[in-house]
Amino acid sequence: MLQVLQGHIQPAAHRGRKTRLVTKDGRCNIEFGNIEYSNHFAYLLDFWTTFVEIRWRFVLLLFVASFTGSWFVFSLLWYWIAKSNGDLTGQNRTDGHVQCIDNVNGLTTAFLYSLETQTTIGYGGRALTGHCAGTVALIIIQSLIGVFINCFMCGVILAKISLPKRRAKTVTFSDTAVICLKKGVLCLLLRVANLRKTLLIGSQIYGKLLRTTTAPDGDTIILDQVDIDFMVDSGKDNLFFVCPLTLYHVINTSSPFYELSADSLPHQDFELVVFLDGTAESTSSSCQVRTSYIPQEIQWGFSFLPIISRTKTGKYRVDFSNFSKSVRVTTPHCVHCFETDADQRSHNQENQDKQQKLGIDNLGFQVIDIHDSMDVTKM
Repeated sequence: MLQVLQGHIQPAAHRGRKTRLVTKDGRCNIEFGNIEYSNHFAYLLDFWTTFVEIRWRFVLLLFVASFTGSWFVFSLLWYWIAKSNGDLTGQNRTDGHVQCIDNVNGLTTAFLYSLETQTTIGYGGRALTGHCAGTVALIIIQSLIGVFINCFMCGVILAKISLPKRRAKTVTFSDTAVICLKKGVLCLLLRVANLRKTLLIGSQIYGKLLRTTTAPDGDTIILDQVDIDFMVDSGKDNLFFVCPLTLYHVINTSSPFYELSADSLPHQDFELVVFLDGTAESTSSSCQVRTSYIPQEIQWGFSFLPIISRTKTGKYRVDFSNFSKSVRVTTPHCVHCFETDADQRSHNQENQDKQQKLGIDNLGFQVIDIHDSMDVTKM
């Protein structure tokens, strides 16, 4: 039995809130508890990944602290050398006293000299005299440490800026998914768009259905995962992602949505997580885009509005104002209803074909009885 519904545009809206494992923008809503204290040292061993993944506020704090701290530590060493040599103001200097560092006569000037040395400013007011071997060794050590800090902090900042998940921000999914007929079969459809003109090479799309199930032995399985296959008209691998694509999942006997109907869908408890993997054309970095749909965000009996048109100049135009909008269409109430109607139509078609094979009466054809015997002439 088909639902004949009046067509009207349905704007995308979140009709309800539910605890998600994956948010709409792809973040995972999970936390770890009761981790052994020794396992925290694993983050220090993998310090590069730790620094790249921490928040920007901590990176900026680390940036300021590393440079300022190194300047101050070495300023104390320069101050100690100057004090040991008697270069500071107020110390008793003998005639012919040779300073280790010119114009370093206190902690402030020692800090300025440390800053100028490590940043290679070199104003010329403060400099080594070359009469103390310790100052030569110390300036070499500070220069090497300064170069190391510069390289490390520049690498961290560059790595954070070029993270693949930043590229994923320019790939978006439709706010809702729809269920309707496509090419004579019932399908679940959703949209995905690349907001940049550069392509995602080798794009692949797939999904996971997360739900709580009960095992045959009675154990409850939380976040049980079921594979969901998505495809486009050209296939499901190596998508040509130059314009928004409509992905669809065929609802058949192997689909976990096979038992659903228009009435039971809003009352279900599951989460459909959709993944898109690809390689950025401009940076050659792999990225993954994620989003999720709960039952309240899946519209039964709707179809997406068209968004691609052609301008007078011959260019293809994408109207993103209709990207997540849908319109009601004639859709079966459930998969079983659709299959029953299809079987009935197939049975009726078979009966019609059978009747055509048996033949029909031709009203223009007359039957005549012949009583006289025919003469046969033999040659």
